[in-house]
Amino acid sequence: MVLVNVKWGREKYEVDLNIDESPLLFKSQLFALTNVLPDRQKLLAKGRTIGDESWEGLTVTPGMMFMMMGSSAPIPQAPVPGGFDKDDHPLEPRKAVILPLGLGNLGNTCYFNSVLQMLQVVPEVHSTLKATKHPRISLLSEMSKTFTIINDPEYAEDNTHVQPFVLLETLRTHFPQFGSVSASGTMEQQDANECYTVLLNTVLASTDRNTESRDNARKYFGGRFEVKTKCIESEEEEVTTSSETFYQLSCFLNQDVKYIQTGIKCGMKEEIEKYSNVLGRNSKWLKEELIARLPKYVSIQLVRFFYKENSQTSAKVLKDVKFPMMLDLYDVCTPELQAKLQPMRACIKEEEDAKIEIEQKKKLMDKDEAKKFKDNGEVLPSEFEDDIGSNNSGFYELQAVVSHKGRTVKSGHYVAWIKSEGKWLLCDDENVTPVDAENVLKTSGGGDWHTAYILLYGARQVKKYPAPAAEPEPMN
Repeated sequence: MVLVNVKWGREKYEVDLNIDESPLLFKSQLFALTNVLPDRQKLLAKGRTIGDESWEGLTVTPGMMFMMMGSSAPIPQAPVPGGFDKDDHPLEPRKAVILPLGLGNLGNTCYFNSVLQMLQVVPEVHSTLKATKHPRISLLSEMSKTFTIINDPEYAEDNTHVQPFVLLETLRTHFPQFGSVSASGTMEQQDANECYTVLLNTVLASTDRNTESRDNARKYFGGRFEVKTKCIESEEEEVTTSSETFYQLSCFLNQDVKYIQTGIKCGMKEEIEKYSNVLGRNSKWLKEELIARLPKYVSIQLVRFFYKENSQTSAKVLKDVKFPMMLDLYDVCTPELQAKLQPMRACIKEEEDAKIEIEQKKKLMDKDEAKKFKDNGEVLPSEFEDDIGSNNSGFYELQAVVSHKGRTVKSGHYVAWIKSEGKWLLCDDENVTPVDAENVLKTSGGGDWHTAYILLYGARQVKKYPAPAAEPEPMN
């Protein structure tokens, strides 16, 4: 860590900078201090502009001065269901974007509704459910029906939301823990991540006999760890290497974790106790994980709930942990996978340069020409040619968030924030309303408003733009 100075207008901050992390992480730190979103920041040092990817060419020294430009965004307010904000101003009209229908709350079932809304944004889940043969009334068939209905414009003409009675009862039949009743006789609130895991695993299990199909959801959600275990107490003990499959990453929260990338790294290194053949007794071992395969979709649980022995209740960590709209997992990959990711990462740099050039050209056009301008970029594959459902760049875009408001896992309220056709929507049981991206980022925690609990990221789409036409040579 290096302590540096950052000047923003009349304000001056002292900030710890970790040069082993990307500049984007440093910009996220500044976002926490200034409320200037990373993509609005222009950061200067020693006469050069700092990008998001690398500190290459810049020597960072203690006390070094950075200049930051950019305007802060107003702190977003929690949207009020019903089409109006807190000051009775109309929200964005429904016709601006096709909205999925809401899901009726059937008695403390917001955990269930929020998870369904998150899963339904994944096209590969839809295709897997349609391609799988299942009984007429089953968890899979009812999920498929529900996803179809909530996205059906004709059904929406006569209905404001869907009541998923059959799907809920089918879930409780197969998994009775979701049907628990409180002492007062009401249905109990449940853990949204447990529900997410159960529903996703049910979908994944349905594809086991169809492993080579593009309708196999396992390929799109399943990543692989390379695990190395080393004895701390004996250098003579052989280092063991193994492979483990994962379908979700965990972000562990401690006093040092301020950003989700740090929390993920914390969960990939742990000290365990294991028998040592060399020492002839149990000894301390270090278990380290790196990602050897990245799936197209990565879900991340922020481990916010823990059990209090003295009160015998669950408690919640309200800590503010920033998460980005664009997540890069390159740093937690094996060197072999990092090498494979390089070609597409180079394409991302080319795409960003092309977009800058396009924006410069649009500024030279009149307003009518700029409006008619068409994006002629070609979408490149986001997976390796020989690995269906993989991620070939290491970059992910945020697709959905399940957040929780309350202090314990058995109380409070869950909602889903989903990205649909490029717009962010808040799915609060029956009510679905458009929101700004800032509202989503505001769920990072630190107070009693909605706090992000599950994040769903999808592989970043990269475009390739035609090379600019060569300027004609002047006539002699």
